[in-house]
Amino acid sequence: MADKNLRVLVYSDDVNTRQQVILALGRRIHPDLPELEYVEVATEPVVISNMDAGTVDLAILDGEAVPAGGMGIAKQLKDEIYRCPPLLVLTGRPQDAWLATWSRADAAVPHPIDPIQLAETVLGLLRPRVPSTTS
Repeated sequence: MADKNLRVLVYSDDVNTRQQVILALGRRIHPDLPELEYVEVATEPVVISNMDAGTVDLAILDGEAVPAGGMGIAKQLKDEIYRCPPLLVLTGRPQDAWLATWSRADAAVPHPIDPIQLAETVLGLLRPRVPSTTS
């Protein structure tokens, strides 16, 4: 397995939301995966810039962020980036999962953040991106 860390972009205008995500996931979500390296982002232009650079393995976007919500950003990223990395949207409530589908996000997790649900969802999105060490 490559020693390269997996870069996870965490977007929210709320520093507390970003910290909740990072604390919930920690440095390593599974022994078979490399450590996570976080890129904290508070504005849409910085999300776009980081995603355009092609160095992000997963983006976690806060659907409740203002003025640019994560669902709108997710839709834009999926429309504009060839082979866009997986996108996870944090929704305001479980009933908003249909909006995440509209945004073409790969997964959705509702607020308040459940660390186990978030970790399982992130693991499912990142595992296919890491070459297996077994055949």
